[in-house]
Amino acid sequence: MKAILPLLAAAAIGLAGQAEARSLDAIRESGALGLCAHPNSLPFASKAGDPPGFQVELGQALARELGVSLRLDWIITQYQLRSAGCDIVLDVIADREAQGETNLRISKPYYRTGVALAVPATSKLTSFSSLDEHTKVGVQVGSTAAMIIGQRHVPTSTFGFEVDSLDALTNHEIDAAAVTPTMASYFNLTHPDKAVRILDRDESEADLNWNVAVGMVRPDDALRAAIDAALSKLRDDGTVEQIYRRYGVTLQAPK
Repeated sequence: MKAILPLLAAAAIGLAGQAEARSLDAIRESGALGLCAHPNSLPFASKAGDPPGFQVELGQALARELGVSLRLDWIITQYQLRSAGCDIVLDVIADREAQGETNLRISKPYYRTGVALAVPATSKLTSFSSLDEHTKVGVQVGSTAAMIIGQRHVPTSTFGFEVDSLDALTNHEIDAAAVTPTMASYFNLTHPDKAVRILDRDESEADLNWNVAVGMVRPDDALRAAIDAALSKLRDDGTVEQIYRRYGVTLQAPK
């Protein structure tokens, strides 16, 4: 399963019993746009608020464009989405098949990411194709990357979280870590003395690359249009890129 954020990796499933659509007028009348986020998942979001995470900052920017404040709904499991009452979830995979069971409505994509290889600065590895039976790769348990790399008969070591595989990499326990550029970039920002080299993603592996969008829980057409318009404005004026850059992340344009 593709997964780029702790919340959506385990959270969006379970929306089959969708409630009545939440209208743009209702959000403006209430004065708040609800964002569901994980309380302890930097660089995505943090309840501690120092830093708040790029999802919180982008949510605040979107709310301002809609003329309302941002309400944070902190959730940890997919079961909480039904009762949280949030309107949006950020950094979701902009793919109908990937969102098939979530019932999330997807905005226009605002960046592209996927799975890349993080390697030590001195590594001779250059791409996924350079992996062989002598290179051990850290993968997230149950991930598409774990399956694809395993099919190539490359030794793997499984981890529950991407940061765990990055720690293992810097401790010389593995030769490479299959992680999102987002997490690897934030790791480099927060561990400058242990910085890893992030290899370019391999676009030839379709399942290891995807566009990212805003997921809307139960929008009406007016809310979907307003989110798209706000997102376009924030991309055009550089706000989206600036927010992510504060967390060490350089965004790539969607394809």
